[in-house]
Amino acid sequence: MDWSPVWISMKTAACAGVVTFFLGIFAAWRVVGLKQRWIKILWDAAFTLPMVLPPTVAGFFLLYIFGVKRHVGRFLAEYFGVKVAFSWQAAVLSAVVISFPLMYRAARGAFEQVDRTLIDAGRTLGMSEWNIFWKIVFPGAFPGIVSGGILAFARGLGEFGATAMIAGNIAGKTRTLPLAVYSAVAAGHMERAWPYVAVIIFIAFTAVACMNMASFWQECRGWRESGKGVRL
Repeated sequence: MDWSPVWISMKTAACAGVVTFFLGIFAAWRVVGLKQRWIKILWDAAFTLPMVLPPTVAGFFLLYIFGVKRHVGRFLAEYFGVKVAFSWQAAVLSAVVISFPLMYRAARGAFEQVDRTLIDAGRTLGMSEWNIFWKIVFPGAFPGIVSGGILAFARGLGEFGATAMIAGNIAGKTRTLPLAVYSAVAAGHMERAWPYVAVIIFIAFTAVACMNMASFWQECRGWRESGKGVRL
C-alpha cells in the first residue's frame, strides 16, 4: 500500500481546516452582525453556495481563476513565481472552498444561539466588541464551533471533484485518498482501493464521533447552567 495519499490527505485537510476554521468564524460573526436583512440574505447565499454546487463546478471556477493562462494565475506565476493549478496548494484551496460553508453555517448557528442579553450587558458595561466576542460570544458558541471545525476537516479530507479539476491526480503530489480510490478502481485493482477506503471510513467515523461528543458536551453544559444536572 502506498501511504502517500494518506499523508497528502491529512496534510491537506489539516491546512485547509485551519484556514476554514478562522475564515468561517470571521464570516459568520460578520453576517450575524449585519442589520439589513436583505444584505444578510445575499451574503449568506454567497457563503453557502459552494455547499450546493457540484464540486466539479466549483473546481471549474477555481481553475478558470487560477489557471496559468488566466489573469490571476498568470499574475501569481509571473510576479511571485507561484503556480497554483496542479499543485498541492491547489488541493488545499479546493478543500477550503468546499468545506468553508459547513464551518460557516455551524459557526453562524452557534453564534445565533448565544444569549443576546449577555452581549447587551457587556456593551452596557463598556466592553469593546473584541472583548465581547472573545469573552462572551466565543465561549458560549464554542461547542458548535468545534463541531463545525470537525465537520469541515472531514469534508476537506473527502473532497474529490474540485481537487481533481484544479489539482489533478498526480501521484505523490496531489493524489489524495479519494483520488487514490478512484485511480485504483479505474485501473481495475479493487484490492488496492480497499485499504484507502478503510482509512477514509475510520477517519470519517472518528470525526463524527468527536462531533457527537462536542454536541453532548454542549448539552451537559446547558443542563449544568440550568441547575437540573445532567441526564445520561
